[in-house]
Amino acid sequence: MTPWLSVIMPVHMGEQFLPMTLASATAEDPAGVEFRIYNSGEDNDAARRAAAPFFNRMNIIWEDVPHLQPWTSKTNKGVLDARASHVVMLHQDDLWLPGHLEAVRSALHCWADAVMSIAPSRFVAADGRLLGTWRLPFAAGVHDGCTLLDTLLVQNNIAIPSPVIRRDAWLTSGGMDQRLWYTADWDIYLKLMKLGKIGVREAVTTGFRIHGGSLTIKGSRDPAAFLAQFEAVLINHSDAVEHLSTATKKKVHASVAVNCALAAAAGGDYSKLPSALFAVARLGPKGAASYVEKSRIVDRLRSRFELGSRLSA
Repeated sequence: MTPWLSVIMPVHMGEQFLPMTLASATAEDPAGVEFRIYNSGEDNDAARRAAAPFFNRMNIIWEDVPHLQPWTSKTNKGVLDARASHVVMLHQDDLWLPGHLEAVRSALHCWADAVMSIAPSRFVAADGRLLGTWRLPFAAGVHDGCTLLDTLLVQNNIAIPSPVIRRDAWLTSGGMDQRLWYTADWDIYLKLMKLGKIGVREAVTTGFRIHGGSLTIKGSRDPAAFLAQFEAVLINHSDAVEHLSTATKKKVHASVAVNCALAAAAGGDYSKLPSALFAVARLGPKGAASYVEKSRIVDRLRSRFELGSRLSA
């Protein structure tokens, strides 16, 4: 029977978190859902053994792909291999929260022609504790994707486990840019928004984990390479950037400065914070307020402060 949903799971050294991720996906009956796992970690089958208890509870297609190290390459392969008309991404350290499949089914029924539907997410600690909500700066309902571009160019606020994407739209967009190890998701969301309608779900049914092994932490070790990830996306979408108002272009560049400064600070380098704060201050009171609203920076910082306070308690 053809599945109604394909879940693409790029895995690398996933032994620690993969059992929690798969357990969250079996909380609801995943009948008709295929889980395509692509494991590039040469870990003596540790990740596969961690996943083994779930093989008889869900439709798992496991493939070892040591030649496909980048998560973007594994994801693109997964979409090509997928048998369902819609795909979602589920990374080895993220979660589905109660009601996720129900919300996805409802979105597919209500917005059958949408190229993608998205929703807010929750931040999750390494031990699985739920932290604050990562809200979307978009109203619930269906939108012309092009009307959302300006806000998404300021900041990517779409957590990876949230989008439900039409497979044909993904393929039409060209898939993930495999040069991008940090911003490939932002890039493809922008491409998809240019293709048609976007549904915004209201329920929060996914969890995005923050921990010491995340790409933000790893990327902060090479500030120039981290900055280049943002610049590459803006070059890829220079047509959309060119049509932004001057005020919004300033927000985009301020946001990049803030993202790079926060990544560096996460790695212990606080030297970039003053210049990032100055870039926000230069937006003026109204511009700064608009940036805070569009970037959801308060949501992102609050959960990290909450996590830090719990660890120090």
